Amino acid sequence: MKTLFLAWQDPKSRAWFPIGRLTFDDIKYQFVYTYGAREAQVKCGFQPLISFPDLKEVYTSIELFPLFSNRLMRRSRPDYKNYIEWLNIPQHEDEPITILARSGGRKTTDNFEVFPCPEPDDNGLYHIHFFAHGVRHFPACAIERINQLQTGELLYLANEFQNPHDPRALLLCTEDHYMVGYCPRYIVDDVFKLKNQNSELVKVYVERVNPVPTPLQLRLLCNMTAEWHEDFRPFSSREYQPLVADIPVAYVSS
Repeated sequence: MKTLFLAWQDPKSRAWFPIGRLTFDDIKYQFVYTYGAREAQVKCGFQPLISFPDLKEVYTSIELFPLFSNRLMRRSRPDYKNYIEWLNIPQHEDEPITILARSGGRKTTDNFEVFPCPEPDDNGLYHIHFFAHGVRHFPACAIERINQLQTGELLYLANEFQNPHDPRALLLCTEDHYMVGYCPRYIVDDVFKLKNQNSELVKVYVERVNPVPTPLQLRLLCNMTAEWHEDFRPFSSREYQPLVADIPVAYVSS
């Protein structure tokens, strides 16, 4: 079972909420709202999406819902091959869910983002890929340092306690003390849990640096690994749980 979450950002407060969950069992797609949608509704006036008008409905389809398929690059585009290379996805594995999980499905025309729910890898480890966030806010020297990073280079996580927007923000830093981006907000809570269990086993490595003119949001691809303890469940807080009570919770084992 492959699982993605859909997040929405309130354009006024800039707060993010995980509002929905998309799953694919190799036969059909299923979308449900999570408690994060109810929280976004109460705090920021979030309204159900036109394509999913009922917060307590289970939506199923043998085809990927347009809300998500519209976030995929068409295979017919001449730059499609380059795009898949930027994402570092083997061409024979370029399925919609995989592409959305790696790319984030971000568009300049709306306030949504998608991200994957990690599962233990073949070695029983927590493993997730992500692009460094917030790169466009960093000075030119940071961009230059990103362009010099090497595949496999270790990056360090540092708390940015004085961040006025998010005191739990986690910076990505190089050994020579350059700040090169942020850890995505959607995994920060789980990263703190993993670090509390054993901070030395939480590792972030450079997966790929895409050259200019790759957009900055796709410039630095990272991968994170950590020890997966038996009692650890990713995205286990209430905001990630489905509003519909009789379907599985956010964590689904393969």
